[in-house]
Amino acid sequence: MSGLLIRDAEADGRRCSVRVRGGRIEELGPALGRAPGEEEIDAAGGVLLPGLTDHHLHLFALAAAVASVRCGPPEVRDRAALRAALHRAAPDRHGWIRGVGYDERVAGALDAAGLDALRADVPVRAQHRSGALWMLNSRAAERVGLRHGRHPGIERDAAGQPTGRVWRADDWLRERLPEPVPPSLAAVGRRLAGYGVTAVTDATPGLTGAAVDLLAEEARSGRLPQRLLLLGAPLGTPPTGRPAPGPWKIVLADSGLPDLALLTEEIDAAHRLGRPVAVHTVTAVSLALLLAALEQTGVLPGDRVEHAAVVPAEALPVVRRLGLRVVTQPGFLADRGDVFLDGTPPGERSGLYRCASFLRDGIPLALSSDAPYGPLDPWSVIRAATTRRVPGGRTANPAERLTAAQALTSYLSPPHSPGAPPPRLGPGLAADLVLLAVPLAKALARPASDLVRLTLVRGRIQYGVGVN
Repeated sequence: MSGLLIRDAEADGRRCSVRVRGGRIEELGPALGRAPGEEEIDAAGGVLLPGLTDHHLHLFALAAAVASVRCGPPEVRDRAALRAALHRAAPDRHGWIRGVGYDERVAGALDAAGLDALRADVPVRAQHRSGALWMLNSRAAERVGLRHGRHPGIERDAAGQPTGRVWRADDWLRERLPEPVPPSLAAVGRRLAGYGVTAVTDATPGLTGAAVDLLAEEARSGRLPQRLLLLGAPLGTPPTGRPAPGPWKIVLADSGLPDLALLTEEIDAAHRLGRPVAVHTVTAVSLALLLAALEQTGVLPGDRVEHAAVVPAEALPVVRRLGLRVVTQPGFLADRGDVFLDGTPPGERSGLYRCASFLRDGIPLALSSDAPYGPLDPWSVIRAATTRRVPGGRTANPAERLTAAQALTSYLSPPHSPGAPPPRLGPGLAADLVLLAVPLAKALARPASDLVRLTLVRGRIQYGVGVN
């Protein structure tokens, strides 16, 4: 195929044809003729958009989730269903069972004894839906040496014995678990392409050089066709051939907040190397700490707040004055918003997963998934941003609703500039494009992934419905 002609598409508000060649848009016009060797697709009036960007997800965790046992809603809703799921699961080649997505509504706060009651014959580790906690049964705890472990995230009872619950200790656990098979991201890449996603930002903090090399190989091989930005890429000049580093990821975990001096030192270190920072903050306390640190260090263009799960009204003008961007996930409201509403003090609920406030205050806003911890489908996140309805039927602060156009636009911003205006379709633009089956007005009236008809990355078809 020497190129691609997309005929009769809606592009920037007009019906036209679009020629793609050499990985870029070559021309747009009302009546372009088909060139020899060119593939032709009739858009039938469907809208052609810049490809979507998921500005915050976790690729390896997504791949691992595919081979793991679901331990929470909607697949598992009670203790009996969890027991059945764990007993149906076949242990991996090392004899382990890995669970994901656990929710306390299923069987309470699980510890080693609780997991033993569900399955005790093989080592089991289950991850909390937040990604911050692993729960190990007794066999798993013994295998990793939990009793003698020294990580601060190892939870212990009043007698000093480990409970089987381990907080934010992924690196510590990884060193003690059997060597995993490097995951393929092919299934993840195909699924993202089916949603119209052409670029992703991996938000996993503290990636090792080996992990970056694995991601680079997945991208080079085409198994992950999306353009790739890494928040956790090591500080310093990246070796040739590695994916582009994004802002430096810093996690402000409320279970162990750093003191102000340590945080400012880390931000300064990243800024001195020309890296903005992307800071995980999910409470008003952690956000206040971040803003205090940035008042001292100053900001670098591209500094951003990840999640911004609770933002008090008085913090909004500070975020604006500092020029920060916000990457948030209203998909959590539709996925398990009842838990967030009930777990947030009444006085803070107006600040829960704000969206419209940021735009009203001129703060660049991008939506994202945080998958696998939140729903991956961007169209479901767009719907969640417009309705803000939680599973139980309540609405989480309707004043924070976005229009469908605002929500979609936030997904169309480029990877390096979340919240920036989308690129306009025109000659020379990289052909990272998504074609929907309907005009834009109809897509905004019913945003859904089944409208995605064609996805191009670098001018190559990565997903197509009715395309030869």
